[in-house]
Amino acid sequence: MIEVSVNGTAYERGRAQAGAASVDAVRNATVARVERARAEGVIDAAAETYLAAQRAFHEHHDPESLSELVGVAAAFGLAEPDLFAHLHLGTLRDIKGGGTLLDGCSAWVVPSGPEGALVVKNRDTSGVHAGIQCVLRHSGPDIVTGQVLSLSSLGSLAAWSSGINAAGLAVADTQVAVNRHRVGWLRYFLLPRLLARARTVAEAVVLIRSLPHAGGGTLVLADQGGATAAVELSASGPVITQGGVQWRTNHYTATQTRAETLGPDGDKIASNSHQRFDFLGRVLPDRTWTVQEAKDLMATHPGPGSAPLCQHADDVDGSETISSVVYSCSIGGMEISDGAPCLSRWQRIEPSR
Repeated sequence: MIEVSVNGTAYERGRAQAGAASVDAVRNATVARVERARAEGVIDAAAETYLAAQRAFHEHHDPESLSELVGVAAAFGLAEPDLFAHLHLGTLRDIKGGGTLLDGCSAWVVPSGPEGALVVKNRDTSGVHAGIQCVLRHSGPDIVTGQVLSLSSLGSLAAWSSGINAAGLAVADTQVAVNRHRVGWLRYFLLPRLLARARTVAEAVVLIRSLPHAGGGTLVLADQGGATAAVELSASGPVITQGGVQWRTNHYTATQTRAETLGPDGDKIASNSHQRFDFLGRVLPDRTWTVQEAKDLMATHPGPGSAPLCQHADDVDGSETISSVVYSCSIGGMEISDGAPCLSRWQRIEPSR
């Protein structure tokens, strides 16, 4: 697994990705997708207008993440507007009415156990990200929570999947294709800001509620004290459930948001979201979870009474589980599988400091 450690400004943290992978690999996973979206008509004049409004929003409310993205663009000699558009591709495809998930994922949290509260996620995305997937260890003047340890992909912002900070707050996301978007905080910008600014779930909830959201996706969070939450990031306003065991896959579950979820329309990841959600709902509650048991669970394949938490692609461009991660909020570190969890290629990453 690629690791990049840097202490510096947001721009310097983004720029530090230079040399961690080839420019061609990063371009293929980011800018090339944007070019295809333009050719398909996904990025048209209306989309460009929306992106301009999104940029203005983030310039005002989240300049640190934009600065990091400028650094990432400089690291690989890529156009920053293309990387900005890449982070919005799921949103832009939703606006066009398509429900295809670029990222899937199953994520859950438990408030206690031998290793404290756990945040667990299988990362389901295109296999082109397998070669540029990375662990980022960041600290800097805008990170008030100590060092942040996160799982991301080169060419993107920190925590473009999940992460934990030195205070013991951990967060993971899942994608939900939805029929309602607005100008607001994009989830991929929100994630690193939560880890940089919030020490607890309570502080994270205040931050989440402070601004409108672009819509789409969920979060699960836990902290060192055992507080937990699940968040459905609706453009109508976040729906937050706090306490106990929480889990999310790739659809909204709350009464006020579930109708926003776009239908799967043949998409494999979206079509088995309910199956994975229901399976987690049967196995997670009413037991104590260790890190090892969490790792074993995330290797689950389809079968009688189970669900495809560990997913394998039908073709080279298809979505698959490219990693699994378990964060211990009391220890502050992560265990991550380099590849699908069923391959048992796990490694332990030293805790945030």
